[in-house]
Amino acid sequence: MTKQLFWLMVWGVVFGYMEATIVVYLREIYYPEGFAFPLVTIHARIMLTEVLREAATLLIILATVCLAYKRLQSRVAAFVVLFGIWDIFYYIFLKLLLNWPESLSTWDILFLIPLPWVGPIWAPLLVSIGFIYAGTAILMRNHQKHFLHFGRRFILLELFAALLIIVSFIIPGLSVLEQSLPTHFPWYLFLTGFFTGIGVFLYYFYSSNHIE
Repeated sequence: MTKQLFWLMVWGVVFGYMEATIVVYLREIYYPEGFAFPLVTIHARIMLTEVLREAATLLIILATVCLAYKRLQSRVAAFVVLFGIWDIFYYIFLKLLLNWPESLSTWDILFLIPLPWVGPIWAPLLVSIGFIYAGTAILMRNHQKHFLHFGRRFILLELFAALLIIVSFIIPGLSVLEQSLPTHFPWYLFLTGFFTGIGVFLYYFYSSNHIE
């Protein structure tokens, strides 16, 4: 398991670098003086290319974990681990390459599907840390041949928590669509979703029955 996780981590780190380099190129073209809101208008073809690139990134992560694991539970766990590592190192490499972001409170556009997600850097990093913890914990149990039973209630509660987090990103993202500056992040909504997701996971993880 250690060897498998090591190479998955290497994959996440390397892919974080590749993602960061794309941003370096885009900012050199559209933000030569440095990235700042409001966003500049870009060609529709470039926007479509960027949206499809984000979708392709998720599919590459999915394909990787499907090749590495057979069980659905392990694949989901590995997916969130890779996503978390990739996202954290994406910002690490941006800092090394561009000396950006200035701080954890710096605003960034996080995602474009189906609408722009916008928030301070600390928010996606917190989600990534939660992903890495939860995914690694499940993979360790799976390696011991303990496959946890997560029922419908668990899935619905986690989806609700995820929805709160996504909405907290989309609310300031709507201002970006209007070519204005994001000024307020609904942190109370984000933290409610984050702690709900972590709390539900911990409760079910440590109280769930397992199947061999």
